[in-house]
Amino acid sequence: MQLKIMPKKKRLPAGRVALILFLCQMISALEVPLDLVQPPTITQQSPKDYIIDPRENIVIQCEAKGKPPPSFSWTRNGTHFDIDKDPLVTMQPGSGTLTINIMSEGKAETYEGVYQCTARNERGAAISNNIVVRPSRSPLWTKEKLEPITLRNGQSLVLPCRPPLGLPPPIIFWMDNSFQRLPQSERVSQGLNGDLYFSNVLPEDTREDYICYARFNHTQTIQQKQPISVKVISVDELNDTIAANLSDTEFYSAKPNRERPPTFLTPEGNTSNKEELRGNVLSLECIAEGLPTPVIYWIKEDGTLPTNRTFYRNFKKTLQIIQVSEADSGNYQCIAKNALGAIHHTISVTVKAAPYWILAPQNLVLSPGEDGSLICRANGNPKPRISWLSNGVPIEIAPDDPSRKIDGDTIIFSNVQERSSAVYQCNASNEYGYLLANAFVNVLAEPPRILTSANTLYQVIANRPALLDCAFFGSPLPTIEWFKGAKGSALRDDIYVLHENGTLEIPVAQKDSTGTYTCVARNKLGMAKNEVHLEIKDPTRIIKQPEYAVVQRGSTVSFECKVKHDHTLTLTITWLKDNGELPSDGRFTVDKDHLEVADVRDSDGGAYTCVANTTLDMVSASAVLSVVDVPNPPFDLELTDQLDKSVQLSWTPGDDNNSPITKFIIEYEDAMHEAGLWHHQTEVPGTQTTAQLKLSPYVNYSFRVMAVNSLGRSLPSEPSEQYLTKAAEPDTNPTAVEGLGSEPDNLVITWKPLNGFESNGPGLQYKVSWLQKDGDDEWASVVVANVSKYIVSGTPTFVPYLIKVQALNDVGFAPEPAVVMGHSGEDLPMVAPGNVRVNVVNSTLAEVHWDPVPLKSIRGHLQGYRIYYWKAQEGSLKRNRRHIEKKILTFQGSKTHGMLPGLEPFSHYALNVRVVNGKGEGPASPDRVFNTPEGVPSAPSSLKIVNPTLDSLTLEWDPPSRPNGILTEYTLKYQPINSTHELGPLVDLKIPANKTRWTLKNLNFSTRYKFYFYAQTAAGSGSQITEEAVTTVDEGKLAMASRQVDIATQGWFIGLMCAVALLILILLIVCFIRRNKGGKYPVKEKEDAHADPEIQPMKEDDGTFGEYSDAEDHKPLKKGSRTPSDRTVKKEDSDDSLVDYGEGVNGQFNEDGSFIGQYSGKKEKEPAEGNESSEAPSPVNAMNSFV
Repeated sequence: MQLKIMPKKKRLPAGRVALILFLCQMISALEVPLDLVQPPTITQQSPKDYIIDPRENIVIQCEAKGKPPPSFSWTRNGTHFDIDKDPLVTMQPGSGTLTINIMSEGKAETYEGVYQCTARNERGAAISNNIVVRPSRSPLWTKEKLEPITLRNGQSLVLPCRPPLGLPPPIIFWMDNSFQRLPQSERVSQGLNGDLYFSNVLPEDTREDYICYARFNHTQTIQQKQPISVKVISVDELNDTIAANLSDTEFYSAKPNRERPPTFLTPEGNTSNKEELRGNVLSLECIAEGLPTPVIYWIKEDGTLPTNRTFYRNFKKTLQIIQVSEADSGNYQCIAKNALGAIHHTISVTVKAAPYWILAPQNLVLSPGEDGSLICRANGNPKPRISWLSNGVPIEIAPDDPSRKIDGDTIIFSNVQERSSAVYQCNASNEYGYLLANAFVNVLAEPPRILTSANTLYQVIANRPALLDCAFFGSPLPTIEWFKGAKGSALRDDIYVLHENGTLEIPVAQKDSTGTYTCVARNKLGMAKNEVHLEIKDPTRIIKQPEYAVVQRGSTVSFECKVKHDHTLTLTITWLKDNGELPSDGRFTVDKDHLEVADVRDSDGGAYTCVANTTLDMVSASAVLSVVDVPNPPFDLELTDQLDKSVQLSWTPGDDNNSPITKFIIEYEDAMHEAGLWHHQTEVPGTQTTAQLKLSPYVNYSFRVMAVNSLGRSLPSEPSEQYLTKAAEPDTNPTAVEGLGSEPDNLVITWKPLNGFESNGPGLQYKVSWLQKDGDDEWASVVVANVSKYIVSGTPTFVPYLIKVQALNDVGFAPEPAVVMGHSGEDLPMVAPGNVRVNVVNSTLAEVHWDPVPLKSIRGHLQGYRIYYWKAQEGSLKRNRRHIEKKILTFQGSKTHGMLPGLEPFSHYALNVRVVNGKGEGPASPDRVFNTPEGVPSAPSSLKIVNPTLDSLTLEWDPPSRPNGILTEYTLKYQPINSTHELGPLVDLKIPANKTRWTLKNLNFSTRYKFYFYAQTAAGSGSQITEEAVTTVDEGKLAMASRQVDIATQGWFIGLMCAVALLILILLIVCFIRRNKGGKYPVKEKEDAHADPEIQPMKEDDGTFGEYSDAEDHKPLKKGSRTPSDRTVKKEDSDDSLVDYGEGVNGQFNEDGSFIGQYSGKKEKEPAEGNESSEAPSPVNAMNSFV
């Protein structure tokens, strides 16, 4: 089965619709090959309404094709136009185009008329449209004298333009003498007829050069009307004019224009009609006058305005609907509205239609004996009349053809023969225009021929439609079949679609669609075939798209665009900005798949598109670049509504640079008082462009505005014009008013003066008033210049006064000021505190009590009490007081007791107390003496070790610098340190307090010792001082030892030691078992109860002795120390030693060193005492006991 026609109807996807439309165009465009006999066809002609430039030659086009080539003839105004008789008219060879040479001689107006071209050959005749030729016209304005127009402020005004009639109609615009377009707004605008409408006039509308211009585009000429002068009289000018020229009665009747509701300037009345043709632009206009300026609204009665075709022009005064259709007919209402009322006007719109095609006739190719038809259908409003012509002659009078039958808009052909060939014209016309279409009937007998080139290669992207062409011709119409491959069978699958023009469509081409396809055309006269080839390519894809970017001005931004494509195709990547080429600027760098923009500017913002092109497909991806920065400064600052204490400031915002403005900051300058200094006035939201500002009197204001967005603050705007406010009395009085005396007999009144901005006028002064509280009955006052202090003399000492200071200037007084309390000058207190008592708390702290002083004797503001105290020798208190250093403590307010810290123990002190006011101190109370008890002494001032020998060391020291009492004795503790830094037993000695030297004997030679030394009073032990020293070496023994044989390396000695170790191990095990059976003994219980923290056993982890740290004294001990965390050894902590139980002598240890404590590294702390433990002995201790 052959694929001949489209498959039966089914719903098409959206992507197929455009394809089908394209194929339909291809079908309608099928033509008879030019090497075959055919009637003429018009291919080109001039427009129906042909307006020519009279300064150039006239060219009227008419081109046609046919076989044999057609001949051409013309009619003008319905009669034959003999071009041979007019030397100015020529017709190009092989063409019907006329050229009329009017540039050498002749006038364009001579050749006005209606022209029609006829192309004829042996098969028929085709005719062109009726071409109406008219020369363009741009006439001058008629001269007229225009009187100046004078009117009152607020009146309405219409300036007529009335341009000359031209062909085509001119474009109207209003300008001044400088060729600058006149600004238009809701208040002032140009109508569709060219007139200039003013809803109400303002004084700034006054000018002498309102000029209407008419531009004739066809001839590129501009004509202008005479200038119109307009003068608008303001209210003040009007009053002066009326007063000078009118009587009193006329004066009061000639009032300036007041606010009024709207009325329409155009169109007139309440209703009007409008007719428009289908497809044109419907323009409706309403312009109203009124005060304030009216606003225009549009509605459609019984309907809505079409969304996508409706546009508002001329500040909504013009409503435009494009591509208007019959459905747009109806009533449209415009409404003009202001604060005083509203009016409306109804426009009835009727849409007519010139003829338009529903189905235009198409060329018909038939073979002898076949049937066919020509159909001509058109519509319009009113409905058009259809008429037929044959070879340019009305069909009613054309030669008869038996194969032809006319049925209204259709001509039916049956059993045609070669003589039936002809060109038929269909004419559809109504009162608004006509349509003319040529369609030929060509009777031919031709075998099939394929017009598509052989072996054409088609390359298609995968998953897209593939269209394989097979353009053909034959008469009768051939049938088409398609085959795939060399052997190939006719394609019948649903995945293929055969169109009537022979094209094979593969709706979704896949890789397996690649191959060779054969098109075969057959009719009864023969057969033709053609091969084409199809290749399927991978689609181009953007795998990394550019991304949206927001950057600040001056920075660098980069866009990335990575593309994957078929390797057999050539890829081209192009970058576009806003769908145009990139700027030719060195700042733009394209590198492979990157676009970089350096030094970004405002103009660089926009959409950047990466376009990836191959010969078969194109993909693109876009990203928007937003260039942001601080806003540009506002401009056009304007002051309006200028009142005494307020003004309205308006401005135009600068560019926000793509970051919305959040607020505006307004600042002011006072050019009169503080020129060049700007102050903050107020802030308003970023959506606001006006601000009502509060003003102070007598200030010469200038304002400036700054815009703020998320990136920061703009530069300030240019300053506004200056505005000087009128003077007024001050609004405020001085602040910080105080009354304090500098002497016992005066009152100094001070205040913070007003600044120039607050003075509100010239001549700023102050009225100073005072009244003695509970004394005078009347206020005393004085007016002083612009100062900040006034002194009242001869006042009683420290008396309360009521004070007030009032500002005044040349205009008047400020409001009544507030009254403040002050006092006249203070004097020294007269009485000392009494009943002073001292309570010694401890050796460094005492508490003092006293009775308060009567308030009247203070003679000022009580500030507190002051204690003087000093250290004195007993019996010489008065004699040496002048040379004694005294200490002072002050207690604020009315306190009657206080603490004296930091006293020295065991000292004799004296003190007194005084009351203090603003003037100074009063007399001192009688001295009170007291003694501090004893305290612990400080560390001895020094400790030195001298005269070291083999077995002795001598210690010398200086007593404590601060004994803080009577020394009772010194304590010396020391212990040896072996070569592994382990500490030996601690020895404790008591030394009389009167000694400063002590020699230790019976020490080990060549041994380092650590010494701890401190003094004691009745209050306890003081801080300790530490030192280290080494006894000397016995050189004789050292030499002898060097000569002896090292027995540790002899075999017999090693065996002996092993036997001894084994014996010791057995004994230890036996002792350990017996000990566990014995339980605890009393010493153990007592030590458990006291939990002596000073006991320093061996390390728990490895059973070795505690180690001595060779680091500095302040470093911590190594792991395993049982010394308390503060590294101190308290005396009472060692009471539970073996000495208490008679097992030690003076607290010393056994010489075997079995209970050596660890060495503490802090010099100022006591050493750890290594008391013997009463616990079960460890194996190591047990071994030591046998040595």
